[in-house]
Amino acid sequence: MSENSQFRFGAATGVGSMPGGDAREAVKTATGTFEDFPFLPELPARGPGADMIGRTAGMLVELYARVEPSGWRLGDRPGRDTKRARSWLRQDLDALEEFTQEYAGQLKVQVVGPWTLAANLELRNGEAALSDPGACRDLAASLAEGLRLHLAEVQRRVPGAQLVLQLDEPSLTAVLRGQVKTASGYRTHRAPDRQIVEAALRDLVAVHAGGPVVVHSCAPDVPFALLRRAGAAAVSFDFSLLTERDDEVIGEAVEGGTRLFTGVVPSAEGPLSDPAGSVMGVRTLWRRLGLSPGLLAEAVTLTPACGLAGASPGYARAALAHCARAARSLADNPE
Repeated sequence: MSENSQFRFGAATGVGSMPGGDAREAVKTATGTFEDFPFLPELPARGPGADMIGRTAGMLVELYARVEPSGWRLGDRPGRDTKRARSWLRQDLDALEEFTQEYAGQLKVQVVGPWTLAANLELRNGEAALSDPGACRDLAASLAEGLRLHLAEVQRRVPGAQLVLQLDEPSLTAVLRGQVKTASGYRTHRAPDRQIVEAALRDLVAVHAGGPVVVHSCAPDVPFALLRRAGAAAVSFDFSLLTERDDEVIGEAVEGGTRLFTGVVPSAEGPLSDPAGSVMGVRTLWRRLGLSPGLLAEAVTLTPACGLAGASPGYARAALAHCARAARSLADNPE
């Protein structure tokens, strides 16, 4: 087992985004549902600056972003969009502090990773930062410094928390495959060298040297091996997108001590199966890989398939509660 196996993650948690705009209600749900592994919710329905790109852009140091018709664009100075993003984050942290008084345990916070940020933040010419290797380096360095400050602030507000950092990288596969479109939409940006991609992620993982880092992507073909080499203690993914061709890399990850954050509860509104049914696929995978059922609790954390921002508040609450119940079912009946 790798050094990542020293971390004992909670059995279930959320991915990040939640519906609505009430920070106190969202944090109350996240902390009340997952008493041993709560998370800091994101509420993109509030508007630009509360979305995942804007929220993380507001954390950057000496780089600033503003909203343009085409999306978020880097600029020279902090404007109202940056100020709004930082204000909403303070409100979220105020709510988190209120509902985690005397809390001692794991707490997950999410930020957008460097490559999804580079694919979604525009330079002054309207092209993605991904188009300029120098801009990618500057962006990653700015994010690293902003992340240090953010983690320190969360730790100050919740001193008993063992912080787990989640890097959201839904665009990573497209970046690696050269599938991110240019501003014109007629071409795609060249894929960066995989070693450069891995090194940038490793540098961000190193920022949180005192705790584990999870990398999340709800896109198909998550690059498990690259993320493991970059130092991720866990990989978060939509379980429904796995195919049998992923068996080998999943087996290697588990045997190497990498935690699997398996998104088994649908993010889209709909009926929920019974908790045992939600983890049937995980048990089937385990049998197919020839892994010990007793390893399930050590290797798997259950989550929704992706964020819940597009769901109704009622469904979001039900989906999170379902994750917690499914985790208990998995622990009680691993066979």
